[in-house]
Amino acid sequence: MFKKFTPDGIKHSNAKSSVIRAIRQRIVEQYPFLSEEEPSPIDVLLPKKAAIELAKVSAGGETNNVQMVVVDGTPVFYNFRDGPYYPTLRVLHLFPLMMPRLRVDRGAIRFVLAGANIMCPGLTSPGACIHDEVPIDTPVAIFAEGKETPLAVGITRLSTADIVSVNKGIGVDLITYLNDGLWKHPVIS
Repeated sequence: MFKKFTPDGIKHSNAKSSVIRAIRQRIVEQYPFLSEEEPSPIDVLLPKKAAIELAKVSAGGETNNVQMVVVDGTPVFYNFRDGPYYPTLRVLHLFPLMMPRLRVDRGAIRFVLAGANIMCPGLTSPGACIHDEVPIDTPVAIFAEGKETPLAVGITRLSTADIVSVNKGIGVDLITYLNDGLWKHPVIS
């Protein structure tokens, strides 16, 4: 999705406090981990006193289809047309347990880093692991065999039970991954 992302042509707008409260609430509902600890990770990611903007971004060839939550020039969360919020990989590296996790085997790593969707056999073979059971259309963090930080964020095309039972075809649609355009442009202005 962010393979060819560049920060050119981004439309920024300052967000009202009521809009930010609604976004915070939606993110906490989606990722309960962010409100469980003290100090709360959501307060670290979306501080109440920070300059928070909403940015309309063009990604994947379509115009203004991505909304980013930008804190002091740094994107922290984004969503597609009022869909679920996804953390950026930099946020996910700070809080790697905030979302459901899947681990790909060593053979799938190079394909994921090239932006390919994740096939079911890459999630069910030896070395791979389905850490959390999730239904279809769930945002997930993708880890690599032998690594402690995530290399991608995706959304499940099948439930994890179906990924195991069917074991062919695409299991996870990739949204963002290490060294894509969003990773290469950590600050947008």
